[in-house]
Amino acid sequence: MQRQRGLTLLELLVVLAIIGFAMAGVSLSLRDSSQTQLEREAQRLVAVLEAARAQSRTSGVASIWQTTPEGFAIRSPLAARTETWLSVGTQAAVSNANLVVLGPEPILAPARITLSVAAANSTQPAPTLSIGTDGLRPFQVVP
Repeated sequence: MQRQRGLTLLELLVVLAIIGFAMAGVSLSLRDSSQTQLEREAQRLVAVLEAARAQSRTSGVASIWQTTPEGFAIRSPLAARTETWLSVGTQAAVSNANLVVLGPEPILAPARITLSVAAANSTQPAPTLSIGTDGLRPFQVVP
């Protein structure tokens, strides 16, 4: 009796189907959702605001955070810097004003910044995420 060598067509199709499903699962899990982008932007903005707040307190000069069409700017009499958002379509809205004053006093006015990422061709509402401070505590993501 002769031994069969190689794979049958059915075995080959089953292996290819398994590989296809695995690749689809991996590619879907690696997609960067708008909620993930928003969380990344929020964590970055919290770090930038706290750094500017600390710099303002050490220098004794107030810094002002303000939104721009492409990102945000931090201005003080000593220096100014403008940064763009990591994700295209990110927008920020400040409650009660269009700017946030960061120091030099240890107690700030309460502030809340709402971030949103607008998808180019999505019919769903844009997800939002807020960061804020009550004036005493550091900036953080708030529910």
